[in-house]
Amino acid sequence: MQNEPPNIDPKMLEMLVCPFTKTRLEWSKDKTELISYAARLAFPIRNNVPLLILDEARQLEDDEQRNP
Repeated sequence: MQNEPPNIDPKMLEMLVCPFTKTRLEWSKDKTELISYAARLAFPIRNNVPLLILDEARQLEDDEQRNP
């Protein structure tokens, strides 16, 4: 059984920012994380809830960084 993408209201996503840099968050390609390119962090989404805390975030790999 394939995981369903999170059901997060796009308007709410527009209001969410990285708790560390206050910059915009973007969906990961598979929509399981919210990415802060400025902080180089990926925040997981569990049960349709973005976990925007450092203890839950993972560092982005070099190849995951987007080019400005």
